[in-house]
Amino acid sequence: MSAVVSPLREPLVKGGKTYHQITEDLCSPTERAPSPAWIAAFIVAISFLAFGLFSIVWTIWVGIGSWDLNRTIGWGWDITNFVWWVGIGHAGTLISAILLLFRQKWRTGVNRAAEAMTIFAVICAALFPGIHMGRIWLAFFIFPYPNTRGPLWVNFNSPLLWDVFAISTYFTVSVLFWYTGLVPDFATIRDRAKGFRRRFYNTLSFGWTGSAKHWQRWEALSLVLAGLATPLVLSVHTIVSFDFATSIIPGWHTTIFPPYFVAGAIFSGFAMVQTLMLITRKILKIEEYITLAHIESMNKVILLTGTIVGVAYLTELFIAWYSGYVYEQFAFYNRAVGIYWWSYFGMMSCNVLAPQFFWSKKLRRNIMFTFFMSIFINIGMWFERFVIIVSTLARDYLPSAWSYYVPTWVEIGIYLGTFGIFFTFYLIFVRIAPVVAIAEIKSILKSAGDQYTGKGAQKHTHEEQH
Repeated sequence: MSAVVSPLREPLVKGGKTYHQITEDLCSPTERAPSPAWIAAFIVAISFLAFGLFSIVWTIWVGIGSWDLNRTIGWGWDITNFVWWVGIGHAGTLISAILLLFRQKWRTGVNRAAEAMTIFAVICAALFPGIHMGRIWLAFFIFPYPNTRGPLWVNFNSPLLWDVFAISTYFTVSVLFWYTGLVPDFATIRDRAKGFRRRFYNTLSFGWTGSAKHWQRWEALSLVLAGLATPLVLSVHTIVSFDFATSIIPGWHTTIFPPYFVAGAIFSGFAMVQTLMLITRKILKIEEYITLAHIESMNKVILLTGTIVGVAYLTELFIAWYSGYVYEQFAFYNRAVGIYWWSYFGMMSCNVLAPQFFWSKKLRRNIMFTFFMSIFINIGMWFERFVIIVSTLARDYLPSAWSYYVPTWVEIGIYLGTFGIFFTFYLIFVRIAPVVAIAEIKSILKSAGDQYTGKGAQKHTHEEQH
């Protein structure tokens, strides 16, 4: 009786690539002249960045009065965008750390760009709290260091201070993790370069030689950093949620915020990774390295986390009704049918209903549909932060204090400026470093053999598959 042969696993790299072909494909975007598409995108990004810098200078010069904040709504687009950008930065460390520890090999196609996206998103997020203080030169008040100010000291009971510790730690570990993975690839580019580029990449690679000792230390450091980063994935957005959950404001004072903020951050982060990688794979012509298998795997994570977020929304509504607390009930009633009903409708449509389309395998593997949905989801996650912050504050305990908030051009300009920062850094990144991790791609091909390259589809026996 012949053995039953299990279906061949879908290859992570298509085209039957050799090691040399992998090096050529992934190094060449850093070596050839920039394409017209890259130049056009860079000009647009720099333009947004310049407008954002102008808006920041205007804010510092004129003051927070240039924003439309008031006594009722003290948090507007600034904190909304802060929380949104922190969420965007969650997927990179998740893909890098947790999936590395769980030995998920499909992460290797997207982890490099996702890690870079994390760093750039956190930089954008960190911009807002400093400006929100009004006098940006007093930002040093949030750092706990010995001083001569007497009793004036940071408030360790404030979750805003916890944000400083959590996000700075998260940023530091993410940079180390990202750069550690880049070192072997920088050495690969160095060995192909000449003149100044060779010296430049030799400095970036710290003199990497590829010896057994270097590889052993590199792998050990990667695992240590993954172990450090894993709890940060859960803790960072949990602490950001404490900005709201530790208050006594109806609609904020709830224990469900930490887990659902974490799920929402992963949800929005994976959506942004999809947006970037679908564009990058097309422009850089690396469709054989970022395949439909990668896209489908990320869409499954989006479906899972989107469902968790949807359950959290419904749980909030149930708890508000079941509590019998009239102010809590009014907060959610106001979100749904109040003056900001459109943002609540957008949040529910984008975050709860839209991801359910990914139950269909055909749609999970449809590139255009995935690209559209990735943008749609991030719009919905921005609406979620706006609903939580602005619509909750707009209707206070006293009707005489009720207010309506509309951002000014300055606030919009700063937000657009963060997109300029993000995409300027990302475009520079794709010109300097390989978007896909060369060393890790070669490593999984070597360990897994032909089943990950698409070669020899008919050669596998039942024993080999196991």
